[in-house]
Amino acid sequence: MSDQPRGSVRRALFSRGSWAETSRVSEILRQETVGGALLLIAAVAALVWANSPWSASYDALRELHVGSDSFGLHLNLSLGTWAADGLLAIFFFVVGLELKREFVAGDLRDPARAALPIAAAVGGMAVPALIFVAFTAPAGPEAMRGWAIPTATDIAFAVAVLAVISTHLPAALRTFLLTLAVVDDLLAITVIAVFYTDDVELWALAAAVVPLALFALCVQRRVHAWWLLVPLGAATWALVHESGIHATVAGVLLGFTVPVLRSAAAGGPDAGPGLAEHLEHVVRPVSAGVAVPVFAFFAAGVTVGGYQGLVASLGDPIALGIVFGLVVGKMIGVFGTTRILAAVTRASLDSSLRWVDVFGMSMLAGIGFTVSLLIGELAYGPYSEQGEHVKIAVLIGSLVSAMLAAVLLRIRNRQYRAIEADETRDDDHDGIPDVFQTDRDQPG
Repeated sequence: MSDQPRGSVRRALFSRGSWAETSRVSEILRQETVGGALLLIAAVAALVWANSPWSASYDALRELHVGSDSFGLHLNLSLGTWAADGLLAIFFFVVGLELKREFVAGDLRDPARAALPIAAAVGGMAVPALIFVAFTAPAGPEAMRGWAIPTATDIAFAVAVLAVISTHLPAALRTFLLTLAVVDDLLAITVIAVFYTDDVELWALAAAVVPLALFALCVQRRVHAWWLLVPLGAATWALVHESGIHATVAGVLLGFTVPVLRSAAAGGPDAGPGLAEHLEHVVRPVSAGVAVPVFAFFAAGVTVGGYQGLVASLGDPIALGIVFGLVVGKMIGVFGTTRILAAVTRASLDSSLRWVDVFGMSMLAGIGFTVSLLIGELAYGPYSEQGEHVKIAVLIGSLVSAMLAAVLLRIRNRQYRAIEADETRDDDHDGIPDVFQTDRDQPG
């Protein structure tokens, strides 16, 4: 006999969230689709240039130094380093805003709903890392330094793939993909701060607290003035960079300080949007349309060396660990964790979905690009032979994951379209799809 109480309703995984949250996620994914397309264009352009007769000019551009070492800050950096350390801080600022928004005012403020993407993100990091270590352990500790490379999911790349194959994903799965990627990014930046920081300059780290605190004070008082917030954010970034901790951590910390709700006194998530939503609308297009594509342009330019060079690169245990980590590890980690969570909690899959849909999303999570390339540079150096193999492996692993996901999701496309048609019906013409309304919510 079941120990479930009589009359209780069995909790469903991937159940539909609120209309406000669904519409917000849809808008975010539309912006990320454009950013993902620009990312793909930038990566292809870099690959073509780096493998052309003019490859030396690409290397010269990437190595061009800009900046100054004045005031004791080492900021005379190459354009490639500015892209990895500076522009990606903008990307992680948006990550910080989005993560705080999800857990303060989003549907994921409910611990029961938050558990699934968090567990899936953890599983989706642990399994690829173990696969990478299994491939590289015979080569020694230096080879294993890159264990975190296949653990990251690139939301912009993944959404761009969805746009290309024209799938009509159910709202719950779109929310899951976005939240999984955001939590994934937070875990990745934590890994970078903890495992890829060698020496820390405590004076610079302590000094960074001052502009960070002033930034927090301003945003808590709802100060919108860019001429004040931008210098404070830049000062925080520069001091974190000087401390030895990767400067992208500054972006997440700054994002966490921004208030999500309009007024704490109003109480609860119904108080209305706060400064976080405003800044997200302003900064996300810069992140998706400029910061990430420019980073991709400088990070993805690797000389393949033809077929023989490709075979030689994939003969490296590091490259094999990355490819199998992304393609197999992510799929097993995300899907397996979801199935285990369903079994442990005795939760059932929402009636509008099938497990094959979740399997397709798990394949899509194997698209790693931005953060994977960043960790590869930190682990082996941007221009080492191993670093070049990392770039090739990340590109191949992401491409294979994208192709496998595309095949499965195209097969499921007709089912997705039927689900979306049901979700977007608005028989009472009040601007909210009927599926998001209960009987008591219906007018009249």
